[in-house]
Amino acid sequence: MPDNTTTTTAGVSSDAASGIDLAKPRKQWQVVMRRFFRHRAAIVGMVVFALLVLFSVFGPMLWKYDASDLNLGRYQAPSVDHPFGTGQIGDDVFAKVLSGTGFSMQIALVAALINTAVGVVLGAIAGYYRGWVDSAVSRLTDLVLVIPTFLIAAVLSRSTFSTAELSQGGGSSNWLQVAIILGLTNWMITARTVRGMVLSLREKEFVEAARALGGGPGRVIFRHILPNTMDVVIVNATIAMAQAVLLESALSFVGLGVKYPDTSLGLLISENQNELLVHPWLFYFPFIFIVLISLSVNFVGDGLRDAFDPRQKRVRA
Repeated sequence: MPDNTTTTTAGVSSDAASGIDLAKPRKQWQVVMRRFFRHRAAIVGMVVFALLVLFSVFGPMLWKYDASDLNLGRYQAPSVDHPFGTGQIGDDVFAKVLSGTGFSMQIALVAALINTAVGVVLGAIAGYYRGWVDSAVSRLTDLVLVIPTFLIAAVLSRSTFSTAELSQGGGSSNWLQVAIILGLTNWMITARTVRGMVLSLREKEFVEAARALGGGPGRVIFRHILPNTMDVVIVNATIAMAQAVLLESALSFVGLGVKYPDTSLGLLISENQNELLVHPWLFYFPFIFIVLISLSVNFVGDGLRDAFDPRQKRVRA
């Protein structure tokens, strides 16, 4: 009679020797995090982005000069006292970049939140109800996609800020208005992506079960369908942040973005575009920070996309 204990022990030893992990299965979020932290570019991007956040939040508190300090010496080259040099009116460029980075990141975050919320809601409604609702949302999305996003944002910025300046006499904070405009003009890709996923998910058994138990459309969409699209939503949100930084910079560069007393990296570049050859530090330092923000967020987005994709073979779980 064969010894079952010996056979079982031998089988376990064989599995262990072959490198098979006999531990209990990992949860989905653990697999996602493991994949993400094995994505080197994503980790670098996350570290850089975290440093930029700390730079913009705590830098103004720790730095000896304020963005509003003037008469510190005009056009001084970068030095120990002024790491990024000084500007035309004797302002410290390092202090201005600190302030501009903070405003640019706030704008990107608010714009991405609005972008994601609008895109998810419209995409979910279109995919779930189908029929004329789907047609109406899809035609609206196609119409907005035909027109360049920058052009829509520029027109809205010009009309909104002209009205605000007339009513308030100018000089009011406007970074939030810029963020809202950017969020309302760049939701189309998110809406299309979510619509496609909802069209597929609405036919699944768990959705049918939720309907059979008396769940209304709102409950089914927000409690059962949308949680299964969070991977795509998160990735699209990170991409939207990077796009918002670049779009805000472009608007500010042509004078349709952030205005004083607020500031942004795009506004700093716009103010110093004529100094590129004479005093290049006034242009290049804000430009470098725009690139760092955009690249770091894109790298994090790439890492999240690869981590959430079960078909991804480049980064193993």
